[in-house]
Parts: sequence; structure tokens; C-alpha cells
Amino acid sequence: MSLERCFGIAGTGTYLPRGIVTASDYDRLTGLPSGQVAEKFGVTQRHRAAPDETTSWMADQAARRALSEAGWEPQSLDVIISACGVMEQPIPSTAALVQRRLGLGDSGIPAFDINATCLSFLLAFDRVLAGFALKEWRRALIVSADIASAALDFSNPEASVLFGDGAAAIALEADGPHRRLAHVFRTYGHVADLCRIEAGGTRLRPADGIDRFLAGAKFRMDGPGLFRATSRRFPGFLDDLLGAAGVASSDLHCIIPHQASRAALEHLKRSLPEGRGKTLDMFANVGNLIATSIPFTLAQARQAGRLKAGELGLIVGTSAGVSLGGAVVRW
Repeated sequence: MSLERCFGIAGTGTYLPRGIVTASDYDRLTGLPSGQVAEKFGVTQRHRAAPDETTSWMADQAARRALSEAGWEPQSLDVIISACGVMEQPIPSTAALVQRRLGLGDSGIPAFDINATCLSFLLAFDRVLAGFALKEWRRALIVSADIASAALDFSNPEASVLFGDGAAAIALEADGPHRRLAHVFRTYGHVADLCRIEAGGTRLRPADGIDRFLAGAKFRMDGPGLFRATSRRFPGFLDDLLGAAGVASSDLHCIIPHQASRAALEHLKRSLPEGRGKTLDMFANVGNLIATSIPFTLAQARQAGRLKAGELGLIVGTSAGVSLGGAVVRW
């Protein structure tokens, strides 16, 4: 069955927290020699959320900007999907909290979460396009917001300095000028332990011991293992995605990646013809925003005029799980 879907981007919005942590700050936090974070990890700075900049609050800020650009009233939405890597709280959904912040708490507009960690937006995007094709909805809002700093352990520099905080929102409409030509998503759960937060659900409970629970609330990542697990599968994955779209890698004009790490971005750039010039790279100043990374990069690409009518774009990334996902779009 063809996965080609039509849509339009009516508006985008982003939000970055007020606080900024520099590479020098990270040198001190991690105990590394001065200059090492910038040199080794390619970090210039990261934005860090203050206590009042909650996940749903940041999502609301980005959402209002997207709706304003679209010229839509919140009441005109048919659905709100939250695509965060980590929810604000286990229950209720972050989408319900965002719906309330938008003044829609008594509207009945469907609001729900989709989670695939760093690839949550990609799956929310797929669900919206399916909803458009089934004529369920005509206007959809996808919000992503993540506060990575809430769970970072600076005793492990690689699992901490890569990440930043932020939010993005994309207002999508049915029957627009863009066409998604193909979508591929694959998961390899046998290496799920490479990237994890164990507390916050039912696996670890406060009754099991508060020290164990607090330790499980910290983000854990085996960076080299994660890179090996994804990079060796990436060429075949990319061939299948481009093949499904019926395009060659040389046909791509704009590459919108998850900003996973400097190493991951460099690998992506080397994997594609003229990849360095085509890839949007904001890692140094913004970092890995978890699920917010892809929609934030998409919004920046649109603001910069990189989504040119008729040209081909690649949206692509990896996530904990471990998963690889991507979409090919003709703008």
C-alpha cells in the first residue's frame, strides 16, 4: 500500500529556555579539563529550563507561536498530539496539560501522547497524515517539549553534555502542497538497555528503596554501543527508505536530522552526496533536544527558507529502543 500522503505546514513555533550553560560550565560540572567539552563533544552551549519552564508550559509557548503563524484559533484544532521524549508526569498525558494551557480544557478536542523517545515526532507525524487520509481531521497540532536536564548525570560526560532543553510545535493541515513519499520505522529491542531511564514507571518503585529509585531516575547511555548499533544498520535502512520513495540519495536537497551527537551527524553527512551542505546542524548551540530535536530542526529549516517547493527533503533519526526512522517529503 502506498504511504504517499498530502499535507501542509501552516505554522511552526519553537521555544528555548532562558538559562544557558556554556561549554566552560560543562567542563566544571563534569570535572573535565578546561576546553575538553568543546573539543571532544562539539558543544558550545545548551539551554536549560528553570523550574517554572515546565514541559507543558514550554510546549504551550511553542504551540501559540505555531498557531499565530498559521492564523488559527486554538478552538479550530481537530487534534492535539504531544510527541515528547519524556512526559511531564506519568498520568495524565502531557497533551491533556497542553490542551488545558491553550484554554481548551472543556473543548473535547482529542489530545493524546505518542512516545518513541527521540523519534516521537516522526510517529506523531505519521498518525496525523493517516488521520488526514481517513478524513478524521483537517487541522492538527503536534507539540514536542523535553527537559533533558532533569535527569542528567554529569559523572558521565557523554550522557550529559550532549543534551539541551527546548520545545517545538508544528501546525499541520490536510490537502496541502507537500507530499510525504515514504516512511520507514524499525526497532531493535535486543539492545534496549543501551539508552534508558528506569524510574518513573512501574519498574522501580519508591517502596523498593528511595536510593535505588533516585539512581534509576538518572539517564543512562552507552554512547559507543548506541552508535555501533545504529550506524551499522543505517546504510540498509536508508536504502530501503529512499527505495520506497523512489528517489536517489543525490536527489535530496535538505536533510532534517535528529541532532543526536556530533559523531552521529558527521556519519550522516558522510553517508549522503553533498551531505555536509544539505544537512541542518544545530548541535553545537542547541544540542540533542530528545524528541523536540526533529520538529525544532524542521521549524528552523522552514524559517530559513530551506523547504523549497518541489524539492526533496529527508527527515531522519535514531532513538532509544533502539529505533531508526525517517520520511522522504517533496515540499
